[in-house]
Amino acid sequence: MYEAASSRRPPVFWSPLYLRMPSLLDHAKRIQALAQIGLTYSPNPYDLERYEELREIALQLMHEATGHPLEKLAAHYGDKKEYVTPKVDVRGVVFEGEKILLVKESADGLWSLPGGWADVGYTPKEVVAKEIKEETGLTVTPTRLLAVLDKRVHAHPPALEYTYKLFIECVNTSGTLTPSHDILDCGFFDEHHLPPLSLERVTPDQINLMYAHKRHPELAVTLD
Repeated sequence: MYEAASSRRPPVFWSPLYLRMPSLLDHAKRIQALAQIGLTYSPNPYDLERYEELREIALQLMHEATGHPLEKLAAHYGDKKEYVTPKVDVRGVVFEGEKILLVKESADGLWSLPGGWADVGYTPKEVVAKEIKEETGLTVTPTRLLAVLDKRVHAHPPALEYTYKLFIECVNTSGTLTPSHDILDCGFFDEHHLPPLSLERVTPDQINLMYAHKRHPELAVTLD
């Protein structure tokens, strides 16, 4: 997914943003968001009827794309009156020499960078430090933002949430690796011997991107 322009220069990354056509689920999520915004702000009762119909169409498309029951999809999105925005997933990038810290998720038994949804009331640096401490037992100092990625344009499985992913490099300062109740295991892994990854959370190309930033600290933040 990412290619080096020259072996003598820092790698130049290209984004798949212009190469990936939106899927049926992508279109459905966009329609649902527009319908919800219309239902929130429109003062016209006739337009409200149209937005409600668009919402039903979006849910039907999601049902066709994912197989999830319509009632569960309706409950997932609810009847909130608010402007729809992406969710934010924050991931910590901790290196130990040439190895990277990964955690084994209890949800699917696969491995990911430590992290999770951003919490209200916490800065991104506070979120990533808290998540790493909770999931691995390590105390870290966040040092720099490596990437801000749109989950839709990377090789993740389809998901109902529209998500931006923040990758923040951190330095381990103390602690002993100790998995939490919802993490099955944790450890440092060589980039050429990674365990099976939880693709819902991180992809091999994103791990490669983290190593590129490690080896070329002069690189700008990767931004979709």
